[in-house]
Amino acid sequence: MKIRGTVIVRTSVLVAWAIPGVVIGVIWGMLYNETDAGIINYALSTIGLGPISFLSDPTMALLSVTLANIWRGTAFSMILMYAGLKTVSKDILEAAIIDGANAWQRMKSVILPAIAPIILVNLIIISIDTFNTFDMVMALTGGGPGNSTEVIALSIYTAIFREFNLGEGAATAVVLLVINVGMTMVYLKVLGKRGAVES
Repeated sequence: MKIRGTVIVRTSVLVAWAIPGVVIGVIWGMLYNETDAGIINYALSTIGLGPISFLSDPTMALLSVTLANIWRGTAFSMILMYAGLKTVSKDILEAAIIDGANAWQRMKSVILPAIAPIILVNLIIISIDTFNTFDMVMALTGGGPGNSTEVIALSIYTAIFREFNLGEGAATAVVLLVINVGMTMVYLKVLGKRGAVES
């Protein structure tokens, strides 16, 4: 579509795909720094706002970690959605235009039904990845303040390697395994149905 800025947006999103989670945590830590050295707080101070307690306030810390994790997972989702959109038949879209369908109707009745299986697969894979997030949260907040940003994988690490509570850590790890296996079964079922439809 030759929209301005698409190269910058693609680059900034796809960079997350190549950077390790620990490095992402460190980068976002510099962005969220609550002193004058923090990039976001410095930018806010230039317009008379801030400073914001991104990582010391429990609610803000959870929102900040969530935002960083969304940015990290956007690249994978973008690649899947782009591939899904490429599978939509141009003939069907042209037929919809000839029939008088506007952009919203084409999106609702043609594009979304065509890429619905890919959207579902994307949601399942991203959910599995989110449940197993460890490195980025460890580098960014370490699960703090308190345990406001402690994810399941980090909780397992804390129980086993910091508190030496092997029983609790092992039990939590089994719960995480069950969650992952359940989501994987759903993923395989979706792929099986999709393959049956295509064949």
